[in-house]
Amino acid sequence: MPADQPQWILDARRAVGDRIRVRRLHMNLTQESLAYESGVDRSTIQRMEAGAEMKLSHLLLVAHTLRVHVVDLLHG
Repeated sequence: MPADQPQWILDARRAVGDRIRVRRLHMNLTQESLAYESGVDRSTIQRMEAGAEMKLSHLLLVAHTLRVHVVDLLHG
């Protein structure tokens, strides 16, 4: 990832990660169980929740598992 990413992008990714975490906890899922149910690695879930860059396919899988539309994770 380029170090010169605009701050708003970093903030938006963190917000998406926060929404994933809140929904996961609301559903009483651990990172490990969300990873298992969505078919992605636990480390991917951890990175997503931390606001790291994420693949669209991972975001779609996680949204489906969390029973929300991906737009809800992107815009809250």
